[in-house]
Amino acid sequence: MSALPATMTCVEITKAGGPEVLVPTTRPVPVPKAGEILIKVATTGINRPDIAQRQGTYAPPPDASDLPGLEAAGTVAAVAAGVTGWKVGDTVCALTPGGSYAEYCAVPAPQCLPIPKGFDMLQAGALPENYFTVWHNLFERGLLTSGESVLIHGGASGIGTTAIQLAKAFGATVYTTVRTAEKAAAVKALGADHAILYKDNDWAAEVKKLSGGVDVVLDMVAGDYLPKNLMLLKQDGRCVIIAVQLGPVATVSAGIIMVNRLTVTGSTMRPQSIANKGRMARGLKDKVWPLLESGKVKPIIYKTFPLREAAAAHAELERADHVGKVMLTV
Repeated sequence: MSALPATMTCVEITKAGGPEVLVPTTRPVPVPKAGEILIKVATTGINRPDIAQRQGTYAPPPDASDLPGLEAAGTVAAVAAGVTGWKVGDTVCALTPGGSYAEYCAVPAPQCLPIPKGFDMLQAGALPENYFTVWHNLFERGLLTSGESVLIHGGASGIGTTAIQLAKAFGATVYTTVRTAEKAAAVKALGADHAILYKDNDWAAEVKKLSGGVDVVLDMVAGDYLPKNLMLLKQDGRCVIIAVQLGPVATVSAGIIMVNRLTVTGSTMRPQSIANKGRMARGLKDKVWPLLESGKVKPIIYKTFPLREAAAAHAELERADHVGKVMLTV
């Protein structure tokens, strides 16, 4: 640590509010605890939980940095006691507990992965939050397998573009909902079999007509989407909830769940244990990193901003015109 600067530039949330509350400032460089590595951050992604934290509706865990930022790519700057497999100078991407809107970020070592061969820092920084989330929810919780069908809401988002590609790579038929014809064309180019415009159609009726029913729904909307999702599931279908953009409350039929033997599950990533995240990282390295390195799947990057313009990056994501990720370069 003695060779590192004492302070760093970072972006903090000054109060709950709009993008303008994100303000560049200077803070001490974090000191990694036992089991952690310190990353000199090159890039980080903007994610919906960052916006919720900025708005005051998603507090970081008690032991996490209050700075926003849930992923990073960069170079190992320091290694604390108890860490094996990493050394200073290694390139790395990581699912961070918070704090990656900064020049340096401390991360538990199990949540770190090598940068896929052939990837630059911008591409690598776009991986962790989306790929951990999709891997865990679509494949570990949703149990999606080859030959099944899946409905992915928000197909043009970072999560959506990742889920579409991985579902296709593992042999599933993909239905997705998007807002515009331009986004429909973009997600079809990524492999979606059908893209339904949710604002212009009865999206549930359209999915039912096209599919006859699906095996898995990846739901980042909730609210009144949830009962419609359950109606679309085949017997033994699984609905996995990962966000509640239309609210956390819905009225559903217990009868449909029982008769069709449905599973309704979901998760949030940030509060899960380091051990759980480490298990996910190993699964990604074994099953997904080869797909990235072969070019079968890729992160989709929509627009990039410098760290000091994090407020503009948040505003860009909230406009919802994007296909893929909005990124920060540090």
